[in-house]
Amino acid sequence: MKLLLIGLGNIGAAYTYTRHNMGFLVLDHLAKQQKVFFQANHLAFTATFTYQQQQVYLIKPTTYVNNSGQAVKHWLNALQLPITQSLTVVDDYGLPFGTMRLRNKGSHAGHNGLKNIAACLLSTDYPRLRIGIGSDFPKGGLADFVLGHFTRKEETALPDCLDQAAEIALTWCRTGMVYAMNQFNNRTK
Repeated sequence: MKLLLIGLGNIGAAYTYTRHNMGFLVLDHLAKQQKVFFQANHLAFTATFTYQQQQVYLIKPTTYVNNSGQAVKHWLNALQLPITQSLTVVDDYGLPFGTMRLRNKGSHAGHNGLKNIAACLLSTDYPRLRIGIGSDFPKGGLADFVLGHFTRKEETALPDCLDQAAEIALTWCRTGMVYAMNQFNNRTK
């Protein structure tokens, strides 16, 4: 069986350790754990590994967050995968920093990357792992916040956050959405 893990983020050194790149950071962490390397490919950086007899593909779209749907659609088609065999890893300012939620489907909740994926796939019924980045910003300051760098406190918590997100992604690969949701959505941070 093939599975696709999609990490949302923006390419370029200026964005590397910003909150909006949480999806990229999780996939980078997972790739390091699995000892695989990303290569430039069509609309994305890609890597692949075998995990418990599953072929797992990782993509980090190079289309920037707001146009992520182009890469997601391309790679779902190229790999001939139904959307249910993908998991999109995304930052979420509606959750406290480090809090994680798995969902089978849902609204974009104001996230332009999720909005674009839904528009390109003509569906909001795709699995996602939402990773909280908090909401410590003034009114009108969302863009600066998500494109801003982590605080020292967040940087200290980030390794554990990435470990947990990688564990959730691998559990999803191994057991599917229902088991993974039951195991991780009820955890306290």
